[in-house]
Amino acid sequence: MMYSRVIGTGSYLPEKILTNLDLEQMVDTSDEWIRSRTGIAQRHIATDNQMASDLALNASREAMKAAKIDAGEIDLIIVATTTPDVIFPSTACILQDKLGVKDCAAFDVQAVCSGFIYALATADMFIRAGKYRTALVVGAEVYSRILDWSDRSTCVLFGDGAGAVVLTRSDRPGIISSHLHADGSYKGILTAPGSFSHGKIQGNPFVMMEGNTVFKFAIKVLEDVVREALAENNLEVSDIDWLIPHQANIRIIISTAKKLGIPMEKVVTTLDKHGNTSAASIPLALDVAVRDGRIQSGQHVLLEGVGGGFTWGAVLISW
Repeated sequence: MMYSRVIGTGSYLPEKILTNLDLEQMVDTSDEWIRSRTGIAQRHIATDNQMASDLALNASREAMKAAKIDAGEIDLIIVATTTPDVIFPSTACILQDKLGVKDCAAFDVQAVCSGFIYALATADMFIRAGKYRTALVVGAEVYSRILDWSDRSTCVLFGDGAGAVVLTRSDRPGIISSHLHADGSYKGILTAPGSFSHGKIQGNPFVMMEGNTVFKFAIKVLEDVVREALAENNLEVSDIDWLIPHQANIRIIISTAKKLGIPMEKVVTTLDKHGNTSAASIPLALDVAVRDGRIQSGQHVLLEGVGGGFTWGAVLISW
């Protein structure tokens, strides 16, 4: 039987750091208010000339270096992003050119903060089907471009960054299963509803969120999708070595772990230093845990995300 395995991870964060103290000078908020409600202390912000593909490029190079592969071995590129460089072509195609990869499939996936889960699941299915051998999967965001910096309910939450993994064909299990869901009836609770028409922006182009509704919805579906993944594979909660959730809000992460009975010592969090980087948050956290040695061969790693749409999902990996 054919499987896909992660053979390399990489990440990139822009140099500029925006702390909560910096935000105190910009909007009516405080370090204590942000930390107590979100767990965030700082976030990284891209420069004006840095696009999602630039962040993706740096993360991809790190992942390829870790995987010990060169550009010629990649035959599939999937980029998860809500903040593409341009309307078209896709950020994946732009990244493909910057990497010097020739003649491979390349496309974007848009599932907001669940985007990396969707992209990873898609790449896994292509590899299992025998269509491709080596895939580069990236989550990259420049959310600072779609924030209203006078709205303290949203601007304190998000940051910019990119994370990447290299998947390759294997005869032993790597990605064990993936579980994807969506419910468009909740499309209005987290959205950037503006559109582009006749050369002008129509409506509000900035992130808008019904915080309490999102909080309750996220906790429910994140618990549900973990239990779904475990049940499908005849595993117990105790079999999870590491849970890597989307880094949205520390209270969501703690509440989900508590409902599942997973100790926080087994949950990877980077929220305090990265903020919410949407589709980039899971691969960023994964790379941190791989590089600091927490994730070891043979362990069960469960990735889970939830985002606007609403979308949610999980990927179970045998490392």
